[in-house]
Amino acid sequence: MSRKTVFSSARLSPHLDERERSSLWQDVRVAEILSVEYGSPENLPFEAPIEAMAVGSVVLGRMSGTIKHATRKASNIANDDSDGYLLLINKADTVLSGVEVGREYAVGQGEAVLVTASEALKMTCAGSNVWTNVAVPRAILLRAFPQIDDRLGLKIGADSEALDLLKRYCLLLESGSPLGSADLITHATDTIVDLIGLATGAKGRAAELAGLRGLRAARLEAVLARIAEDFIDPGISAQSVAQQLGLSVRYVHDLLQETGMSFSERVLELRLQSAHRMLSHLHSDMRVSDIALTSGFSDVSYFNRCFRRRFGYTPTSAR
Repeated sequence: MSRKTVFSSARLSPHLDERERSSLWQDVRVAEILSVEYGSPENLPFEAPIEAMAVGSVVLGRMSGTIKHATRKASNIANDDSDGYLLLINKADTVLSGVEVGREYAVGQGEAVLVTASEALKMTCAGSNVWTNVAVPRAILLRAFPQIDDRLGLKIGADSEALDLLKRYCLLLESGSPLGSADLITHATDTIVDLIGLATGAKGRAAELAGLRGLRAARLEAVLARIAEDFIDPGISAQSVAQQLGLSVRYVHDLLQETGMSFSERVLELRLQSAHRMLSHLHSDMRVSDIALTSGFSDVSYFNRCFRRRFGYTPTSAR
């Protein structure tokens, strides 16, 4: 059944000063909704009402007030382990700006952007703001649009017909009687997810989808090239590659998963192939331990085990 809840700073004790009100409001919000660090202008009284209505597993929300900035760090993600998606729609005549997965955005009145709670997020607002949001569990949106992460941080214009229809449909659900039928709730959830896909560009004409696949393929190629270039570095990691390319770690892992080989498996294979070439052709006079270190291995015993498991004979036998 759809239901609506309200959580407002106006309900806090009037005996608290502005700093105490802000701190208490944030503690309650983190405990009940999502772990995010907020900041407010010191020259304005603290106000932050929130309305939220659940329609099945989807949540339609509205937030306003004097929130200046919001940050979700790795520590916040670890606190609640939330990984859903959030479509933010700016209702104020000010700009809502931020950055996620290395992509910057600036959303004006009536515009929107898709973000995710599973990645670090920074957002800056004006002194007084109003925005609505549609929160969808990660599994649901990924099942409908497996490449939805390609659409993170991309601005959706106010002239988007799909976004306009989504706004009106959500308003209809919020202003009407609560849905009690399981079939209707499923239908409403599917409709919202479908409209998000259309608004973000994850669902549309064949040419648009081909472009989306092309973008993903280009990013995979960049990840593979970076690994091929840096695999001998003992400090290489999915995090370092993601940071260099302006992608999220989760996105890098998702891209590599499509190839059938994980990040660590690919790095190991490149190192073993490098060592095998050096042993059999180019550097037969080098010690096995030196070849292992040159190929990126920091543990010779581990290298020997991996080499024998991969090729069926010892590194010494490869000479």
